[in-house]
Amino acid sequence: MTSHFFKLVLAGWLAVLLSGCGYNEFQRLDEQTKSAWSEVLNQYQRRADLVPNIVATVKGEAAFELETLTRVIEARASATSMKVTPETLNDPAAFQKFQQAQSGLSSALSRLLVVSENYPNLKANQGFQDLRVQLEGTENRIAVARNRYIQAVQQYNVLARSFPNNLTAMVFSYQVKPNLAVENEAQISQPPAVNFERK
Repeated sequence: MTSHFFKLVLAGWLAVLLSGCGYNEFQRLDEQTKSAWSEVLNQYQRRADLVPNIVATVKGEAAFELETLTRVIEARASATSMKVTPETLNDPAAFQKFQQAQSGLSSALSRLLVVSENYPNLKANQGFQDLRVQLEGTENRIAVARNRYIQAVQQYNVLARSFPNNLTAMVFSYQVKPNLAVENEAQISQPPAVNFERK
């Protein structure tokens, strides 16, 4: 009788202890983070799917810069060749490598759009203009999805670092998750140089 009673009391005490330690909150926020990351990947894939159509349209402009097109094709290949799994979220090195590949594609596409301004036939091509609008819309969706992911990671990381939840994090090996970052942070933090002198 006392042994059975003791086990019930111990089980009840453990249930109360675990319910107050943040374990369930870790599960909820971990799933929220994975869901937000899936949306980021979804939007990156949408952008990658647009690239072949854009490249095909631009190739129709005979004099278009081959180097610019090659960079876009290579950047897309690099960005889509990476295998991204839920474990990527817990591996800062793999996460950074993935970010660099996506950043490379963003940069190559930006260059393509800037260079395309120099080609009147391309600017007048309705198919290219439609693709450009779709790409701009996708870039906006990527920004929104990235922002939601950043917020989800922030909530998770605050939980993982706050007492007493940090004890639960240590016991169950819940690591702080890496967040999205800007590659050229030092460069963009510098104020622009403004010179009003006339020459």
